[in-house]
Amino acid sequence: MPDRPGVYLFKDERGRVLYVGKAKSLQKRVRTYFQRAQPTKVMAMLERARDLDFIVTDSEIEALILECNLIKEHRPRYNVVLKDDKNYPYIKITVNEEFPRVLITRRQLKDGARYFGPYTRAGAVHETLRLLKKLFPFRSCTRQRFTNRRPCLNFHIKRCMAPCTGQVDPETYAAVIREVCLFLEGRHEELVKDLKARMQEAAARLEFERAAQLRDQIQAIGQVVARQKIVSTRLEDRDVVALARRGDTGQAVVFQVRRGKLVAEESFALQGAAGRSAEEVLAAFVKQYYGRASFIPPEVLLNLPLGEEQELIAAWLAAVRGGKVRLLVPRRGQKRELVGMAEQNASLLLEEEAARETREEEALQELARALGLPAPPRRIEGFDVSNLQGREAVASMVVFEGGRPQPDAYRRFRVRSPGPDDYAALEEVVGRRFARAGDAAFGPLPDLVLIDGGKGQLNAALKGMEAAACAGIPVVALAKEEELVFAPGRAEPLRLPRDAAALHLLQRVRDEAHRFAVTYHRAARTRKALGSLLEEVEGIGPARRRALLKAFGSLAAVKEASVEELARVPGMNRKAAEAVHRFLNA
Repeated sequence: MPDRPGVYLFKDERGRVLYVGKAKSLQKRVRTYFQRAQPTKVMAMLERARDLDFIVTDSEIEALILECNLIKEHRPRYNVVLKDDKNYPYIKITVNEEFPRVLITRRQLKDGARYFGPYTRAGAVHETLRLLKKLFPFRSCTRQRFTNRRPCLNFHIKRCMAPCTGQVDPETYAAVIREVCLFLEGRHEELVKDLKARMQEAAARLEFERAAQLRDQIQAIGQVVARQKIVSTRLEDRDVVALARRGDTGQAVVFQVRRGKLVAEESFALQGAAGRSAEEVLAAFVKQYYGRASFIPPEVLLNLPLGEEQELIAAWLAAVRGGKVRLLVPRRGQKRELVGMAEQNASLLLEEEAARETREEEALQELARALGLPAPPRRIEGFDVSNLQGREAVASMVVFEGGRPQPDAYRRFRVRSPGPDDYAALEEVVGRRFARAGDAAFGPLPDLVLIDGGKGQLNAALKGMEAAACAGIPVVALAKEEELVFAPGRAEPLRLPRDAAALHLLQRVRDEAHRFAVTYHRAARTRKALGSLLEEVEGIGPARRRALLKAFGSLAAVKEASVEELARVPGMNRKAAEAVHRFLNA
């Protein structure tokens, strides 16, 4: 291997990446794996490894960046990675548009927009967005082309400035968006100063209603700021990062301090920490977190040093930020107290996670005893059917592993069997799932199958599994209201205690399958209704219907569009546009 900086990847016999590492010298670093005794976890990885790839870079910093990207892409089993990692939500402000939007996204693109995040709790993002909407009158629609002739309700209740109908010029609207950015950056003093100046200008022009609106906005922002903890009087920006670990898992907490105030706290679960020092685990987290962060402060406080990588990580962060970044491990004073607070939060979260795992394990063991299973069911799949008098019939499959939902493994089905027959639909869908038992898209076979319903639904599912030659997998059905558990070979249903953890777990799986099926059915019904209405227009088929909905986003927007705008849609012409306009506005 070359004596140059780069990234190396250990792979198994199927080409899957087991481990990603970076090195100042690929030759010297990789050689150490075969020349000295290794920790147990590294030995386990080497036993599975069958191939070794490498990518040469021009510098060690480039190798670090590439390592972060490859870990995020492949999520190797033997690296320290963010547990349950996904594309974390961001708040995106489309400042590259004439009238920017404020929305939630899970993809951070280089498209000229501004991103704030990442956030670990989607609920917190939605709550922040609701707060912003109360404080600032930006538009909440998603249109990029305006076809409205009159403003929507948000304009009349002072929640939007109605750029769609020309009620506001781009400069005035841009000032509101700047205020949103200041708020999200934690620069509340600048924001309030700007709003007070605008309030005084409005009062001087005798626009007392506008001045009163700005006064109320200032008071609302003051209430938000009052709830934020002041942790420094020096008005600096910094992050505080602390790690707590136990065995193979860890918990990292990040405090975001902006202008001396603690404005946000995010927590991240880690896995793959076994056999590594706490410094290595924290360094791995810092690289992954700041590899996706939208803002890097000039100072980051840590509860542990980052080992031999600390200087390299600091140089990388400085290059990304465009200014010096200090990584400090404070030993005394106010900074140490702040790090201690983050450390305590991380420890509490780790204890809470351990208690939750214990409860879930006990629930699985209790369920195995109640159903007479040979072992706790690590993977449970739940099925449900949803239809409206047989129309738009769909079905859902949800997956719980270790007692927790795994949304990435959920699957949806369009029911092919005709008529409003739930039994036939269940038989078909369960049969289709288990007919693909070896398909990686559906994952491994479950230890338990749960059907939403009673004995009839249970028998239908059993027929589907028999047809797919998977009759040996345990199957039960959970009926609503009395919460009775039906199992094959039992003359009477099983009645679990209402406070039993096993029953609560079955209810969670059943309810999640029902929710997922109903959501899919509602979406399918809406699409069908929109499509069928447009296709009633002479000259409009499926292709033109899709083009219209893609161009305008909704049937309401199509209705509000002019004939000229409709005719400009790809695949449309003047005659078809006039027919659509006449039909929808009749």
